[in-house]
Order: sequence, then structure tokens, then C-alpha cells
Amino acid sequence: MHQTDFFKCLSDPTRLDILKMLVAKDSVCVCEITEVLNLSQPKISRHLALLRNLSIVLDQRKGQWVYYRLNPELPDWANEILNIITLANHNLIEKHSGLMNISHCCE
Repeated sequence: MHQTDFFKCLSDPTRLDILKMLVAKDSVCVCEITEVLNLSQPKISRHLALLRNLSIVLDQRKGQWVYYRLNPELPDWANEILNIITLANHNLIEKHSGLMNISHCCE
């Protein structure tokens, strides 16, 4: 992965919010992301496709639902940046923490 591509992904607020969610919670379903960010499923899926194509996230299908997680093989520098960003935005994560515990939409 090129650093330029990684930072381009971070420059979009929606992708940045998705990545912060994935740092805070190991595996997140598309329906959880749409609910937390209050965006349409097609819009979220388009952003996730870009992140997946750059190998920043990995997906796993469970029935009709698709769950996403950070790629465990991300370079150390990328993980460090994501952790710093998440810590700096701890208030945002706390604000959505109740919603992130919602998983009934995927059951």
C-alpha cells in the first residue's frame, strides 16, 4: 500500500469515520455503520469497497450480512496513525458507543 493512497482514504470524512469505528470495534457489520453514520447502505458500501480494494479493510460474509475489520497486515505506520486519530477523536467514539453496541440489525 502506498502512503499516498492511505492518506487519500483518510481525507474523506465518511471513510475516516468508518476506520475509527473499526479501530474501536474489531468487526462491524454494514448495517451498524449505516445506523451509526446515518448514511445509506449504497454510500457506505461504495466507501467500504475503496477501503477493501486498497487492502485497508477485509470483509467476511455471514449469511446475508457482510462484516468488515481492519486488515491485520496493515503496516505499523498505518496502525499507529489510525490509533492516534482514534485517540484524538475519543469523544466521537464515546458519542456513538451506545449505537455501536447495536447488533440486532444483523441478526
